[in-house]
Amino acid sequence: MILLDGVTPPAGETGCLHSVPWFTARLGGALTELTVSGQDLTPAGILSRAIERTARAHADTCDLSHPRTPQATVVTVRWSAETVDYLVLSDSALLLRSPAGEVTPVLDDRLARLPRSALATDALVDANLRNKEGGFFTAAADPSVAARAVTGTVPRGGVTALAALTDGATRWTEKFHQGDWTGLFDVLARDGARSLVDRVRRLEAADARERAFLGRGKTHDDATVVYVEL
Repeated sequence: MILLDGVTPPAGETGCLHSVPWFTARLGGALTELTVSGQDLTPAGILSRAIERTARAHADTCDLSHPRTPQATVVTVRWSAETVDYLVLSDSALLLRSPAGEVTPVLDDRLARLPRSALATDALVDANLRNKEGGFFTAAADPSVAARAVTGTVPRGGVTALAALTDGATRWTEKFHQGDWTGLFDVLARDGARSLVDRVRRLEAADARERAFLGRGKTHDDATVVYVEL
């Protein structure tokens, strides 16, 4: 399972001739192929090679050192009869449900832990925080960021279902506080991914007038959910 959320850059120069959809399509393709062919690789190793392969595809035409070069958040999960291997990079989320019904969130919370003052301007983020130590990391052009991802392995028997969500979907819990991670997982299991996204959209629409005062930034955010029962 692979979930990518392209990072929409602020208006202005990115150093790249290509769009974020171009980048995510190629990164996703590389991750898919390597997940199948690279059975001996760890999730971080797969991501590293996928980033390197994608970077080679436009290194001759683009400035890949630019802080706004196309980039994405990443969640990957690979399972066998014995284990479930996972990787989370940046602010998308992975939820794992146990046979007892317990839900464990796997989060890369570096961006959430940054003080709001540090995120005051795009220039400040680019200069000091984006893919920098002490800031946060995304899949862009540097394969070494794969080592910064949150990774792990759990027994297959300990996971009955899992869900990967972009931050636009996790707003139900993280921004609008409609329930905890278990409550969110219950919505997915009972009503499906579309229902969760629809609920988020209704909350966003109701909140549009007050969002500036509540610190919720843009009204809408891309919301994607992958739900799997093992």
